[in-house]
Amino acid sequence: MEEVTEGINNIAITEVHKKNRIQVSNTKKPLFFYVNLAKRYMQQHNEVELSALGMAIATVVTVAEILKNNGLAVEKKIMTSTVDIKDDSRGRPVQKAKIEIVLGKTENFDELMAAAAEEREAAEAEEQS
Repeated sequence: MEEVTEGINNIAITEVHKKNRIQVSNTKKPLFFYVNLAKRYMQQHNEVELSALGMAIATVVTVAEILKNNGLAVEKKIMTSTVDIKDDSRGRPVQKAKIEIVLGKTENFDELMAAAAEEREAAEAEEQS
């Protein structure tokens, strides 16, 4: 019985960790979709994990650099690895590069986000008048 409880606890820990993970594709969404999503995840979870395979790695690095250069995020951890992906056309596994970047909020993250929200509201009010 203890093993079952331990297994359930491990699953719960894994699920909590996945809530702040963004798996980035370089074909499905525009760059700033991921930048804005990462900001939202940092507001909710205080950190975000950006993950990508192969050609999407450049997109993840760009998203991380935009957030860092705007003073919103700090690097906590960068992990690289290779993973075996089954390629149906070749019938054998293919190795792909993988990167995971964990970013945390900067001390003035909330102030910067509030200032950006105020600027947006002022611009919208100006458009309506």
